[in-house]
Amino acid sequence: MQKIIDRFVKYITVDTQSDPNNPAFPSTEKQWDLARILVEDLKEIGMEDVTLDDNCYIMATLPSNVNFKVPTIGFIAHIDTSPDYSGTNVKPQFHPNYNGDDIVLNKEEKIVLSPSYFDDLLLYKGQTLITTDGTTLLGADDKAGITEIISAMEYLIQNPEIKHGKIRVGFTPDEEVGKGAHMFDVEKFGADWAYTMDGSQVGELEYENFNAAGATVTINGKIVHPGYAKGKMINSMLIASEFIASLPKNEVPEKTEGYEGFYHLHTMNGEVEKTELQYIIRDHDLKIFEERKVVFQKVADALNKKLGSAIIQVEIKDQYFNMREKIEPVMHIVDIAEEAMKQLDIKPLIKAIRGGTDGSQLSYKGLPCPNIFAGGHNFHGRYEYVAAESMQLATDVIIKIAQITTERAN
Repeated sequence: MQKIIDRFVKYITVDTQSDPNNPAFPSTEKQWDLARILVEDLKEIGMEDVTLDDNCYIMATLPSNVNFKVPTIGFIAHIDTSPDYSGTNVKPQFHPNYNGDDIVLNKEEKIVLSPSYFDDLLLYKGQTLITTDGTTLLGADDKAGITEIISAMEYLIQNPEIKHGKIRVGFTPDEEVGKGAHMFDVEKFGADWAYTMDGSQVGELEYENFNAAGATVTINGKIVHPGYAKGKMINSMLIASEFIASLPKNEVPEKTEGYEGFYHLHTMNGEVEKTELQYIIRDHDLKIFEERKVVFQKVADALNKKLGSAIIQVEIKDQYFNMREKIEPVMHIVDIAEEAMKQLDIKPLIKAIRGGTDGSQLSYKGLPCPNIFAGGHNFHGRYEYVAAESMQLATDVIIKIAQITTERAN
């Protein structure tokens, strides 16, 4: 397990934060830094056909070691970390044999990771937790997934008595800004199906995700001297506040769970003359998802009518759709992952993702791609952590999936 820990630390200390405001591909140059390291690591463990293309996608092959036809399967993880929180100068902290108490991440800033707030911590009593120092995210999303895939491939190479078919590995940039699958060459990848290693808690197995859209709301006001503003000033920030208050108050991330959708205001920039709101709109049900977009536009239309002019403009763009539609016709690929977990005494937690992965877009591009746990918790912020034992279990699941796929093909 120490080798897995060392590999994980090597990857998380490379800053790969992506940028939602840069249309370039990848959105940040620093993603290339890790990509080049991964290419060398894949070659070093003995992978074949290792490629890094002009868009920062990595692919590699582990050839079959059997003489009969086995479906080609793939395992995919993403290179970038979230733009929501700094990924610069990550300093991982190690907590062997975690006892269930509060963990002081940063004594000077009084930052504490507590099971009284994050009760999932108690699932990992007695294990080795890896946390942040409270000043950055950790990067388990999704460098844990990368670590697990490479570790599993290395194990299969070093243990040829384990029979497997052809396995393809793929690492993508810009997943956190919704572009991870945009330039992914499914035909070149050449797998019959794949799994993203991008989930959270041990046992998670997901083939449903949100339908997703991004929305930009622009409010144009008028600035005049406040002493002479009566009847002339239009304060865009106050109109923005009214827009926010007009959406359903309980349909926000912090008040929803399970299959409940939401409107999430994640960025707001404003002055009197102009305010911009950035929202994401989410729902698992496609019909309700479409209705949400209509409601969003109607709120703007009603305020424009009240104000007497088109002060508010709304732009809504679909981002990805629920992959369930593409997975259900090939449910045997979920069954294989579920069986792999059961054989390893891991309780499968089959549930819908309250988010999205590269797998959702890849499924619509012709590569069915359920999502499997990578082990991390509290992604995208200072309280992110992962248990080393979880990464070992995810590595074992990859190996077992390869075995079961081969056994079923024989």
